[in-house]
Amino acid sequence: MKKEDIDQVLAIEQTSFTMPWSRNLFLSEFRSPSVSMLMVATGDAPVRSVVGYIVCWLVADEVHILNLAVDRPYRRLGIAKSLVLAALKRAHQKGAKCAFLEVRSSNTAAKKLYSDLGFTGTSVRRDYYDEPTEDALVMTLGEGAFESLIRDA
Repeated sequence: MKKEDIDQVLAIEQTSFTMPWSRNLFLSEFRSPSVSMLMVATGDAPVRSVVGYIVCWLVADEVHILNLAVDRPYRRLGIAKSLVLAALKRAHQKGAKCAFLEVRSSNTAAKKLYSDLGFTGTSVRRDYYDEPTEDALVMTLGEGAFESLIRDA
């Protein structure tokens, strides 16, 4: 992701979430290059066209997926899966051995994506999300599953 992508990323963010990240929140991620990983998927247009993005933190040997979205016309084409795999591979190159994330309990599509990649539900964070208030399912990709996924991808 480049700072020049922010307007396109924000447009996707605002149509994807009830509590979208702000411009400043995305820009703050650029200030921590040793921790933050920001990646985009681009379309085939002659001008750079962002169709999806992922934001992760790499802390010690853990990667935490913070934000993932794909523009509506490009959903169900494997872009989210490709973004997750690319982020996990990059994190692995930087020393990550496991991954985790939070997902809305009602987000069936996201839970299926992560489950298909080997993530398992490990705990629930009560009332984690606002608008509407909802629990988050914490999903984890443990060390063995992480290594297997990276090796097989």
